[in-house]
Formats: sequence, C-alpha cells, structure tokens
Amino acid sequence: QVQLVESGGGLAQAGGSLRLSCAASGRTYSRYGMGWFRQAPGKEREFVAAISWRSGSTYYADSVKGRFSISRDSANDTVYLQMNSLKPEDTAVYVCAVDQFYSGGYSDLAAARHYDYWGQGTQVTVSS
Repeated sequence: QVQLVESGGGLAQAGGSLRLSCAASGRTYSRYGMGWFRQAPGKEREFVAAISWRSGSTYYADSVKGRFSISRDSANDTVYLQMNSLKPEDTAVYVCAVDQFYSGGYSDLAAARHYDYWGQGTQVTVSS
C-alpha cells in the first residue's frame, strides 16, 4: 500500500510559479514511477509529468514542456512539480500517482490506467 499527500497548490498570476509536492509513504517496491495528472472542470484528466524513481528519467506533456519540471527526493520519498510561466489554462486539480509496477519507458507513465495509487489532489488556480 502506498499513501500520497499533495501540497503546494494555490493561487498564482499568469506568468508566476508554484511548486507542488507529493509525499509518498508505505512504498514496498524499489522500482516504480510517479506522475502528476490534472483535471479541470468539464475536462478529462490529463497527463502532466512523470518520473522514474530508479533512473530519474522524466517525461512531460507537450503542453507543459519548457515550463514545468518534475524532480524527486529519494531520501524523503517525495516528488516535486515546479511550475513556471503559469497560464490560466493550467488551472486544475493536480494529483500525484504511483505506478507500482513501472519498469521503464514513457507510455506506461503517461496513461492514468497504469497507476495504482492516487493522492487527493491539490488545487492550482492561475488568474489572467
């Protein structure tokens, strides 16, 4: 069992920055992936970014490349999402997730169906 707790959401102006954190506990596997997804009102959940815990390889949705950066702190089992140059369309509930059986590659981490554990989410609102 893995528990995930997100934090760091809030209100930012367009062009501003926020850093989201996701603290994981109860991990029993040494090789897994962690990702961020977001869902805005009236829209489907979409992939944002992900990272391989073992290798540190990162993956991003085209919509956030060059603006968002995902990183990990292995000692604290925490993943971060640094969001820069925020846009109003970034407004959404951001949720982190764990792909417990991840072994490599992009496709597994980009698809929500492959994730086994989900956090409660944190609201990000970007004003224009």
